[in-house]
Amino acid sequence: MFLRPLILLICVLLMSCTPSSSEKTPKAVLVIHGGAGWISRGSVSDSMEQAYVNTLKESLLKGRALIKSGGSSLDAVQIAIEHLEDSPLFNAGKGSVFTYNETNEMDSAIMDGATGNAGAATGIATIKNPIQVARAVLDHSVHVFLSGAGAEEFALEQGLTQVDSSYFFTQNNFDKLLEAKASMKEVKQDKLGTVGAVALDQNGNLAAGTSTGGMTNKRYGRIGDVPVIGAGTYAENGVCGISATGHGEYFIRYVVAHDIAARIKYANQSIEKASSEVIENLKTNGGLGGVIGLDATGTVVMPFNTKGMFRGYISLDGEPVVALYSDD
Repeated sequence: MFLRPLILLICVLLMSCTPSSSEKTPKAVLVIHGGAGWISRGSVSDSMEQAYVNTLKESLLKGRALIKSGGSSLDAVQIAIEHLEDSPLFNAGKGSVFTYNETNEMDSAIMDGATGNAGAATGIATIKNPIQVARAVLDHSVHVFLSGAGAEEFALEQGLTQVDSSYFFTQNNFDKLLEAKASMKEVKQDKLGTVGAVALDQNGNLAAGTSTGGMTNKRYGRIGDVPVIGAGTYAENGVCGISATGHGEYFIRYVVAHDIAARIKYANQSIEKASSEVIENLKTNGGLGGVIGLDATGTVVMPFNTKGMFRGYISLDGEPVVALYSDD
């Protein structure tokens, strides 16, 4: 007679001791990436691996410090990306790859989830931090997307730092260009690097930003997904913030960042389900890469379909968590 109530009691106790899926998923105020695709365990030296880890952690700590002090998610995204742009380790800013014409053409975007405002720029060649151009467009332009000479002229009017093109020269990236030209490949795709950040501030506002040097050996003014709002970058309060990295043509075709948001908003999918399905669908159709994201509760996602992705997140009070490889 007491067997059924006893079984029910045991089931209730087991359920109370088992963490829910939301408890298993990390919560954060900032998540970043430094590119997906080429890295696998053993492909870089221990010292280089540590350099990547240290730079990612520094970026997370800078962004989190701003949020902790009451700063906005937009500012946190910008400062986190600036730190990665200032490093030659990543394909953005200082470490940008070379075009066929042996120049650097950089793209960036940033979006405010609270207002829906966005700024984007492409073909940046002499502005030290391309993410600052995107932010200036968001804050001070009636337009959303500026390109080339017009974007640079606008950046200078806003007082942004201009540098000589030699600032962006790195021997490793130049060697990659020569290798690509020698092999007669128009685009070298072993390094699908980009940097990005998504933040959730203490007012519940989401923001996302992305910055890239594009693809080695690219021609004809090619533009990837990074500055295309909804493809490589998207943020909407109450839904999610997303920053993408990978083969941009596919991210544009499948409007990846907005597709994830739409699945959450209209199909009531969790950010985990939405992002993982979109990235898996991308792979099925030939697209390589990944995304980082946060939802309105700070749930972290970092799915990718390549050998590795530089990535990390940080909570309001915890230590930075960084990973590089698919088995991390």
